[in-house]
Amino acid sequence: MTTRILAAALLASALLPAAAATANDPIDDFIATYTGPHAGDLDVVSSFVSYNTDTDTFTFSGTMNAAIGTTAGSFYVWGVNRGNGAASFATLGTGYPDIKFDIVVILRANGTGSVGATALTPVLDGNTISATVPGSLLASTGFAKAAYTWNLWPRAGSVSGTAAISDFAPDATNQSVTAVPEPASLALMGLGLAAVLGISRARARGDRPGRS
Repeated sequence: MTTRILAAALLASALLPAAAATANDPIDDFIATYTGPHAGDLDVVSSFVSYNTDTDTFTFSGTMNAAIGTTAGSFYVWGVNRGNGAASFATLGTGYPDIKFDIVVILRANGTGSVGATALTPVLDGNTISATVPGSLLASTGFAKAAYTWNLWPRAGSVSGTAAISDFAPDATNQSVTAVPEPASLALMGLGLAAVLGISRARARGDRPGRS
């Protein structure tokens, strides 16, 4: 009975998607070149981007230090490096050239968004804004989709140019996309499950009548 319970637990674990790696960001760390309002909804607390290898979809999510929409006209830009990313923020100071992207995903506090010419409908939930994006809208320019990297920056709609960028998450580099479910984790779970089932069958054979 114990081995059956353990096997069931391993199987259930294998079927659960891996949690996305989150980029946490310090509070009230507005960048020096930003000239807009220092409002909490323009201050990133955490963000993640995950890629579901089974459904070919990306999930973009960002959590701010205040409710989304506190600042009129605010919006959130994820720069994604699909393999041909360029550094566009070198003028902002040391480290920022490490932020590279070749496409952007834009989610707005008014409930609209876009990837290129394709409209998105983000989900607003308190301090968090998120959206699911089909992988077909983020075609590779060299990297496998699970190897894409990204950075998030909020923008104040009342300010133009790079002075509108209030924060970066991660601060001055790209974060890796998290693939879910992770193939390596599933393979490990499968090996564990096979081992447990093998032990269970061996014990069952040993318990048959007539065996010493």
